[in-house]
Amino acid sequence: MNAILSAVNIQEFFDQATLEWHRQDVAPALSAPAPPTLEALLLPLHRANFDLWHEEDKARDPAATDAQIATVKRTIDKLNQQRNDLVEQCDRFLLEALAQQQLPQPDAPLHSETPGLILDRLSILSLKLYHTQEQIDRADAPAGHHQRNQQRLTILQTQRQDLAGCLEALWTAILRGQRRFQLYRQLKMYNDPTLNPVLYTAQKSASGNTTR
Repeated sequence: MNAILSAVNIQEFFDQATLEWHRQDVAPALSAPAPPTLEALLLPLHRANFDLWHEEDKARDPAATDAQIATVKRTIDKLNQQRNDLVEQCDRFLLEALAQQQLPQPDAPLHSETPGLILDRLSILSLKLYHTQEQIDRADAPAGHHQRNQQRLTILQTQRQDLAGCLEALWTAILRGQRRFQLYRQLKMYNDPTLNPVLYTAQKSASGNTTR
């Protein structure tokens, strides 16, 4: 069971994907998930965060037109929905694996942050580390830029080490029956045309204005 969730392996997995995707002008489409593995869920989760990072850069471009920003915003909403769905799928996968050993213990103290949420944070930290190193390596950077980003990199490395340690400790405690987590549904409303008033009002207006 320990092999299912290894913080060290997951960090390396995220870093490798981050490096490979940045080396390509156009990232390859994700292949269909292999037989159920955690990595088959982590890859599209990390990809969603990778794409979110770069779409948000586009939204901050001072030269971006209103139409371009609107398009980017819709893309960001879709990616965020994918990201949240994949976090839930990671937690569901882990709970199903644990159930085979009658875990988590139902009377163990509840941990509010799930492994899936921690995995999502580790994914984002991988991207932060990559882009901070990119700033350290900039040849055209102004004075003091390298030093500031080196300090930033050190902080991020410490934060990732701490977070990975917390994930390992949580998982070990779960396997020992000392902690438990449960599936928390995000239940996002903004993309649902039946729950977002802006969307269902617009649909109703469009339907009412249809000429027969």
